Order: sequence, then structure tokens, then C-alpha cells
Amino acid sequence: MKTKNKSKLFLLITVLLFSSLYFLKHKSFFKEDGEYKKVYNNEHFNSKIASSESCFLCHQNTKGYSKHHNPELIGCASCHLGNTNSSDKEEAHKNMVLIPGNLVDAKQTCGTCHASELHKVENSLMTTNSGIVAVDKYFFGEADSLDYHYHIQEIKNSASDKHLRDLCANCHLGAKKTTFGAINQMSRGGGCNACHLNYSKEAKQDLEKYLSSNKKEIPLTHPSTDVFVSDTHCFGCHSRSSRISTNYMGLQETLLEEDDLAINTKYKVLEDKRVYKYIEEDVHHAKGMLCIDCHSSHEVMGDGIKYAHAEDAVKIQCADCHFKENPNTIPFDSLDVESKLVFYHRDYKHQDKPIIAVKKDKHPLVNTYIDSLGNAFLIGKKDGKIHALTPQGDVCSRDNAHKNVSCASCHSSWTSRCIGCHNAFDKDEKNAFDLLDKEFTKGQWKEYVAEFSSSQPTMGVREHKNEKIIEPAIPGMIMTIDLASFNDDVKKESQLFHRLYAPNSPHTTTKEVRDCKSCHSNSATLGYGKGALVYEIKENVGKWKFIPEYELNKNDNLPEDAWVPFLIKTDKKTVNSTRSDFRPFTVKEQQKLLLVGACLQCHKDDSKVMNETIAFGLKPIIKKVKPTCILPKDFVISAILD
Repeated sequence: MKTKNKSKLFLLITVLLFSSLYFLKHKSFFKEDGEYKKVYNNEHFNSKIASSESCFLCHQNTKGYSKHHNPELIGCASCHLGNTNSSDKEEAHKNMVLIPGNLVDAKQTCGTCHASELHKVENSLMTTNSGIVAVDKYFFGEADSLDYHYHIQEIKNSASDKHLRDLCANCHLGAKKTTFGAINQMSRGGGCNACHLNYSKEAKQDLEKYLSSNKKEIPLTHPSTDVFVSDTHCFGCHSRSSRISTNYMGLQETLLEEDDLAINTKYKVLEDKRVYKYIEEDVHHAKGMLCIDCHSSHEVMGDGIKYAHAEDAVKIQCADCHFKENPNTIPFDSLDVESKLVFYHRDYKHQDKPIIAVKKDKHPLVNTYIDSLGNAFLIGKKDGKIHALTPQGDVCSRDNAHKNVSCASCHSSWTSRCIGCHNAFDKDEKNAFDLLDKEFTKGQWKEYVAEFSSSQPTMGVREHKNEKIIEPAIPGMIMTIDLASFNDDVKKESQLFHRLYAPNSPHTTTKEVRDCKSCHSNSATLGYGKGALVYEIKENVGKWKFIPEYELNKNDNLPEDAWVPFLIKTDKKTVNSTRSDFRPFTVKEQQKLLLVGACLQCHKDDSKVMNETIAFGLKPIIKKVKPTCILPKDFVISAILD
């Protein structure tokens, strides 16, 4: 009996000693560089402490761990919990977390070492989905602002909430990963796993053997938890809604079925059986760059601040890498702990060189550096390839006429368009599935889409902090909502109709820019929808005419895909955007754009007069027009240029 008590006491002392050393180890992560690197390189760690866990009685000689999550360094229980004092299988596995990293228990697992990162993730839009909830509630008539803050896991069962539960609430980091296996196109959520879980070929094979043996053949290869995030980690959620991931790959969604496809076509069938066709990939994707080459941990995990919408949370701009004169930089010694972790984990060697820092919030892009000659480079996180970062071209840097035009407005080759969306509630749907609670229920909102297509982006105006920036937009929510189908108290003929465009970052970047006419005389770009926008000259009189491609919608008598009517003022109270600070062009702005469009009927993009317009603006050039120039007669030119 005494021997048994001594054994228990020894085990307790061992565990306490390990805990103390473990705490000291992670505390020293926050010391300055010399001590930090010693801990990082594990120079002082006694691996026998970690291996004293009873887990090692059964789980021996396993491999596949990342260097910094090896159980010889941190044990098994720091991630999986359980009872490390017992050699009995049932007791040892009590309260064990089989799949650590889900946000529901991350404070007890990942968060014990990465508390700061967990705090950021919990407040990020990828966890809260606040913007998605806010927009949905506003246009269902359940809120009076587009900018309220919400959390997707706190929604109830109103018409809007049910709509989110049925169609949208799958894509948030709080969704639990409940099955073993690698992240794939079908993956949603999973907390820390969503980005950091990686299965090697051997780990996948061992998992298959484990499952096929009725969980008796214990895997010898463990999946890795590391910083090597691939585009597949992003794809599951970001191939939906604005479809950033698929756009980046050059793929546009269609309404085709897999059976509709012929052999050797330019179509691709995703794992969920959606059919996409290839258009043109982003130039960065073509060069082998990953999403995280631009969107670092500081953006992906967030900064701890609760933002209303995605564009508020994203800090990086094209000009951070493709700068006008000199980049904004930071020395290695001034990097924050999180950035140093990534730097060391990726085994970078450019401590002696300035690193580019994002202008908006100063966070560093640790995979960049400036050499002694002032040249900028980016190290691709996929393959370590060195990419030269070219400064802005002369056209961009000397262009005074387009100072308030975003880079994406000119450098995006295409973006998705979705029109004719009808939302109705089917009370009799027996196989309805609640994406938030992950359970079958009765009754479900269904979405019927008329058409998926693509075009060069429409343009809109962002009015923010006394600035007016022209940005790309898409017809994301031209839709009807049949409220009566959900609520018996609503009149049967009651139907909500919204004609809404949304700000968009297409992620279809090209080196070449769109030509001038594609903005100044393109009906879809200006917000009228697809169609023929023609400048007619009769008897020395010029006049713009527009013939829409689509029929007029009975709800507002505008073409099905339009944003605004052709050169007609709209009521200031009309809500036609998913953002309170983003709008279509006013009639005066439309006229100014079309005035240049009229000039482009005769003058080529690279002509002397157009180059002068770019350099000096439109007003001084218009004063020098020749009598042979035929400008739109129904435009009051002086008023347009004021």
C-alpha cells in the first residue's frame, strides 16, 4: 500500500514539474530574440518530462508532427487533454478531446499556448459572421442598420435567422470539425483546424487503416498542426458568396450539372458537384502564389477588433507591394511575437533586411524584404520562389484623373454576376437541415437563381472618412423574398424586392488594365446592366442611347441586372447597396464618365489628348475642344465639371 502511495506521489511531482517547465517555456517565448530563439530551438527542454505521460504506453513511435507540436516537446495532453496519470485505457481517455482546435474547447487546448491568437480569432468576422447577419437582417426588415454587430451562433429563429440557418450558417470558424481527415473543398469551420491542420500522404493512409480496422490499428503517422496554410484551407468557405477562391483560380460558377458536360471541356466539377467554367486566373495565382502570401496571420486571424464588414478588417492594399515611390518597412528587431513565430517556423533568413509593413495598420509581411539596392521581393509560401515586386507603372503613378480609383477597378479582368434570385420558404420540406445546429428540421428557405454569369466589374463609389473611392461592385442581391411563405400573418401578396449591388474585391487581377471604353462607355460598368450603350451623332448632335439586354423587372421597371436607371435621378432614400457607405454613380457622375466616353468615340486611349486628360484632368482639356468635337448636347458641361 505504501509503495502504491509513493508511486502516486512520484507521478504527481513529475506532472507538476512538467507543468512548471512547460509554463516557463512558453513564458520565455515573449523574451527578446536571444532567449526566444533558445526556446524555439528547444535547447534546454528535457523530452523525458513530456514522455512521462501515460499516453506513451500505447502511442509510441508515432511521427508526422510539426517540429513545434511534437509530443516529446509538449506532450499529448496539452492538445488532447485526458488523464495522463492512468495506464487504464478507459481512465486515460476520460475527458479527452479527440479533435482539438474547435473553438468550443480551444481555451483548454490551443488557447493554453496561443491565448492572444485565440482572442483575435474569436472576434474575427470569420467567426462571428457579423456582416452577413447584419445585411440579411436589414433586408428582411428586422433591423434598421447595416452595421450592427452580431454573432452567428447567437441568432434565433426569425425569418432572417432561419434564412441564415438554412443557407449561410455553415461557413464560420465556430462550426465544429467532428470527423477525422484532411481539410478539403467540403470543409467548413473547425476553429484552428480550418487553417492549421495538414495531413501528409502517410497520415491519410494510416487514418484509412485505422477506420477500416474498426479503430483497432492505431495510426503511426499523426497529422501536422503548423503554419503551412494552403489555398484548400480557404476554399471551403471562400468559394461561396462572392466566390473569391474560385475567381482567383479563374473559375466561374454555372447552373450546369455534371451530366451536361462533354469530355475535355474547360469545365471543372468541384467536390460538391457544382460545375465551374474556366475564364482567366488571377496573375498571382498563375505565378503560384497562395492566399496567405498577401493575407498574413494578422488579417486571417484578425486583430482582436470587432469589425462590421470584411473591407474594414482587410488592411493590405495593392500599393503596399506595388508602391509608388518607397515601400513602408519595418526592421526585423521590431517584429511582434506572432510575426517572429511565422518567420522562424518558415525558416526565413532575411533578418538583416527591411521587411514591408502594411501602410494601414503597420503589420509586417514577413515573407517580403528590400535588398541593398532598394529592390523589393516576396518569398512565395507555397514553394519558396522569389518574386520581384514591381513598383507602380508610370501610368498609375502620374495619373491625376484617376487618383480616387482603386487598383482593382482597372486591374480586375472579370467578376461574377448573379441575378434573378428568389427566396421562398417551403414549410413541407421534411429533409430540411439547420446548418448552424447541424440537425434535421422541418421547413426550409430555398433559393432559386435565374442565372450565373460574368463580366468586367461594375463600378461604385465608396464614401468613407471624407474620401470618395471608386471600387468594383457586383449584382449580388437582385432578389425577391416571399415573407408570406414563412409567416402566415403576412399578406399573401406581400413580397420584398431588393435591387442591391455589393462592393467586391474580384481577385482576378491582371497586369494589363481594362481599356478606357470599358469604363466610360460600357453600360454594365456604369450600372445600367448589360446591353448596347451607343453614342449616336445625327446632324451634328450627339446623344447617348441605351438598349438593355434583359427585360424590365415588374417590381421597379428596370432591366433585370441593372443597378440604376439610365441617366435618371433616383430617390435619395432608395437603398441599392449592401453597405451604408457604398453607392452607384449619381447622374452627374454618369454624365462626366459618358462625356469622356463621347471623346473616346474618335480619340484612341493612347492619343495625345487622352494622355493630357490623364495628366491634367478633364476640365482644362474640355476648354480646348475643337468645333469638330461633338459633345452630348443634353449634358450641361459646365455643371458636370464643377
